Amino acid sequence: MPAPIDANASVTRAGEALRFAGVLLRAQVPALWKQLPAIDGVRVLDLGAVASIDSAGLALLAEVASKLDGVALLGDPPGLAELRSAYRLDDQLGFAAG
Repeated sequence: MPAPIDANASVTRAGEALRFAGVLLRAQVPALWKQLPAIDGVRVLDLGAVASIDSAGLALLAEVASKLDGVALLGDPPGLAELRSAYRLDDQLGFAAG
């Protein structure tokens, strides 16, 4: 039997970065919306402590990114590259041209 995934998820602000941690899965996304701090001035979405992500987690990140004037992603949690490709999202989680 696989080891259980830690279902904790959090988001905190550190200067110009939003730091996400834990799992960004459908069950955790509603609580993350409630935890989301003010995003004015955010330039980085730090995903270095994210253990896994699904399409609901990606939707959360893409919505946050859409409200920012350019954002850098730090970290590459399992599943992110595949989801970005499936939804044709660019490096800033916007829809890729073409």
